[in-house]
Amino acid sequence: MTSSPCPPVSDADWPEEIAPLREDFAGALNVYRTMAHHPALLKAWAPLRQHVVKENALGPELTEVVILRAGLRMGSAYEWAHHVSRALALGFPEARINAIRGNPEGVDGLIVKAVDALLDERMLAKNQEAELAEAIGRKAVIDLIAMVGFYSVLGYLLKTYDTPIDENIQREAQKMPALFSIAPGSSS
Repeated sequence: MTSSPCPPVSDADWPEEIAPLREDFAGALNVYRTMAHHPALLKAWAPLRQHVVKENALGPELTEVVILRAGLRMGSAYEWAHHVSRALALGFPEARINAIRGNPEGVDGLIVKAVDALLDERMLAKNQEAELAEAIGRKAVIDLIAMVGFYSVLGYLLKTYDTPIDENIQREAQKMPALFSIAPGSSS
């Protein structure tokens, strides 16, 4: 196991200037404990996170489709595992989660193609944006674009600093290792 220059910050080492964030959302997840190495960034990140993750126009289920596909495409085992857990908690069947790895049909398919376009082409084509706006609304399309950017940044941090998947998610993943693995059939 490699040693990260930015392992998740412990409670004992948590920066005083962002103490309230530890009790809010940031203390609960290793991704934000890693980000706590830069308190000003984590403090600035908090309001954007609130909108992108909690108050966006996509709603909880479509949010998870976006994040799962972005995590998969980024190669972020952390984001994939954490959001498989969230998707299951929302009632996603395993088949829907696994479909996000490929080319699902319906609105999930439109979203998967949009995430791919943003990561590959760095934009949505006009006809793709119009079809997506018709299906989910323009505000949701804009939120989708922002969400892919947001989770790309998290993916860069997680992968650069080899942030460990949180223990509760690791325990959950032991019950369904193929579903929680970013590469089913591998040992990752």
